[in-house]
Parts: sequence; C-alpha cells; structure tokens
Amino acid sequence: MRILVQRVTWARVRTADRPLGEIGPGLLLLVGLRQGDDATAVSFCADKCLHLRVFADDEGKMNRSVVDIGGQVLAISQFTLYGDCRRGRRPSFTEAALPATAEPLYRRFVEALRASGLTVAEGEFGAHMEVELCNDGPVTLLVESP
Repeated sequence: MRILVQRVTWARVRTADRPLGEIGPGLLLLVGLRQGDDATAVSFCADKCLHLRVFADDEGKMNRSVVDIGGQVLAISQFTLYGDCRRGRRPSFTEAALPATAEPLYRRFVEALRASGLTVAEGEFGAHMEVELCNDGPVTLLVESP
C-alpha cells in the first residue's frame, strides 16, 4: 500500500458533474493499493497517516499530527501510484491491485480513518476526478506499508 500524503490548508475533489468531498486544514491522502495488500497493510497505513507529526507545534516545529490538531482528511483512491515508468513511455500498472480487491481495502482504510473521530471526506472509487488543493508548506510525504 502506498499513500501520498499532502499537508493542506484546503482540498476538494469532484467528478465532472458533482462535488464529492471538501476539507479545511488537514491531510489529502492519495491512496494506492497493490496486489498482495491486506488488512494489515491498511491498518498500518491508516495509523501512520493519522499520527504523522507534520503540523507545527507552538515553537513552529513539525510535532503534531492531524489527530492532535483536530484536522480533516480527504482520501482519494489513486491506482496510478503503482505506475511503473522505468521502461518505455507508457506506465505499466501490473503491480496495482485489481478493482475488485482494491475497493474493499480502500473502504476499510477510510473506515479506519473515520474511527479516529476526525472528519473524513473521500473521492469516488474508480471515477475520473478533479482534485484541487492548497499544499501547506509544501509538505508532501510518501507512506508505504512494510
């Protein structure tokens, strides 16, 4: 499992015909699942994202998590995080989990985030979406399951 984490002042996602989710200060999580991922990977990544200390404390040091600040989370499925561009000019997505496997794991990930008590918005699995955000910092990190 691979998550691109962005600290944001705001973020929103929509399809061509309707808005899907919007957040204020918090984290935008682009969520990629690969073949072989399971509930253990989901739990590890959800916990890691919720407790990453990427928000400033009173001294301006990145020492607080999204949970600590009572921030919000926007989670968006993103199979292209497993695009392999090492050969040729077209990415290969053979590592990405198939939708029938990935969607239940993505749903489980979102539910694990919601269990924290934070406001969690999400995109629409498998849909073509437009994402807008204001990256705060910028702070962008990659979280991967072991």
